[in-house]
Amino acid sequence: MNSLFVKALLAFLALPGMVAFVVPLLIATQAGSVWRQPWGLVPLVLGIAVLALTVREFYVAGRGTLAPWSPPRNLVTSGLYRVSRNPMYVGVLLILCGWAIGLQSWPLAIYAAGVAVAVHLRVLLHEEPFLARTHPEAWPAYRARVSRWLSW
Repeated sequence: MNSLFVKALLAFLALPGMVAFVVPLLIATQAGSVWRQPWGLVPLVLGIAVLALTVREFYVAGRGTLAPWSPPRNLVTSGLYRVSRNPMYVGVLLILCGWAIGLQSWPLAIYAAGVAVAVHLRVLLHEEPFLARTHPEAWPAYRARVSRWLSW
């Protein structure tokens, strides 16, 4: 097993794994929530698919991981990154919405909203300036072509 794959797997488990799965399940357990609404599976499964595709794209096209300590070497503009500059975060937020809907949980809805605000601030204050510095030729054209959240 190559070291980049191990780093990618550990980054996935440490970051979106905690935010999208461990913390919501802890909140649900504390609240005594049980799955009540089958429609919650729609955003949950869609979010898992989006997250898996974007993590793969970081590894294959970017030659890196989603972790800040091992970022992609190349600016990733393929796959779902053609319709969103941040599809990984969109996937995580879909997963969180799926949990909140499926478990009919206000605490999980509030958590999802808090994560959305935190992610937006991280993108604005850290990630976009970092990409502008590390990819000075490719970033401006990509930013002009693709929306921060969704381009249809």
